Amino acid sequence: MKNYLTHFAETMFYQPTILTKTVSYTLLPLSIFYAFVMSIRRVFAKKESFDVPLISVGNLVVGGSGKTPFIISLAKRLDISPVYIISRGYGRDSRGLVEVSCPNRGILCSVEDSGDEPMLIAKSLPECGVIVSEDRKEGIKRAIKKGAKVILLDDGFNRVDIQKYEIVLEPENLPNRLPLPSGAFREFAINYRYADSFLKEGRGYNRIVKCLNCKNKMVLATAIASPKRLDRYLPDGVVAKIYKADHEKFDIDELEKALKEYKADSILMTQKDIVKIAQSNLPISILSLEMSIDDSIVKSVNRYIKDFYEKKA
Repeated sequence: MKNYLTHFAETMFYQPTILTKTVSYTLLPLSIFYAFVMSIRRVFAKKESFDVPLISVGNLVVGGSGKTPFIISLAKRLDISPVYIISRGYGRDSRGLVEVSCPNRGILCSVEDSGDEPMLIAKSLPECGVIVSEDRKEGIKRAIKKGAKVILLDDGFNRVDIQKYEIVLEPENLPNRLPLPSGAFREFAINYRYADSFLKEGRGYNRIVKCLNCKNKMVLATAIASPKRLDRYLPDGVVAKIYKADHEKFDIDELEKALKEYKADSILMTQKDIVKIAQSNLPISILSLEMSIDDSIVKSVNRYIKDFYEKKA
């Protein structure tokens, strides 16, 4: 039932049909009320400042917009270190604050305790620190205590009670621009005006997708939001697809069975998915996703960080 509702919502948000449009418009009064409450919350929120510059990478829509690879790419191009990344850690088994990694000290916990995206960030950025916490302020304070000079907040645009530089990403294809539950927007689209940098895919940032260890016959297995958005990047040779809910764990037996059933040479996965089966011996092909960020955006962020410390001096 959960998978059906997820599929229905993704269809309504990203590939509307006559049926989903009917449901969407029926829910519109509830959507307007919800978005109005969220806007009022943003207007009257009291923002807390911290002693280090905070850079939020977020979005106004549910589903994937490339935040994780964007954070990885941006962290590599900042002029100051150490950099810490704070994430809520969606899909993890743990609760509370967990230190996933410390700069140049390696991984400090399991992927079950960190969640898939924080673990991918930690493995991609060994020179940075990664912390997961439902309470973002608690995570920020721990990062400062650990010596952070700049902090990146994963999915931080909805944290209206924290003073930060706001980078907001929007996917390239977004036909339904209504608020939840009628559409994919968490708030009215007009609230993009609160962003310091509003970037739409293709303008400001671009995906670079490569297939590593590509085989003749592969089974795609992925647990990301809106998995059909991968279709445009898939190489030849994908003979079957296994879709899981966003952040869902994989059953190794199911993947082994799929390899045999389709006589495939490997399982094709994104880097985010692979961290969840790192201990398996399955033959893996990698759908590598990197993010190209315009120089002007990186310069703006580095300028904000520099100005922050100059005002503090």
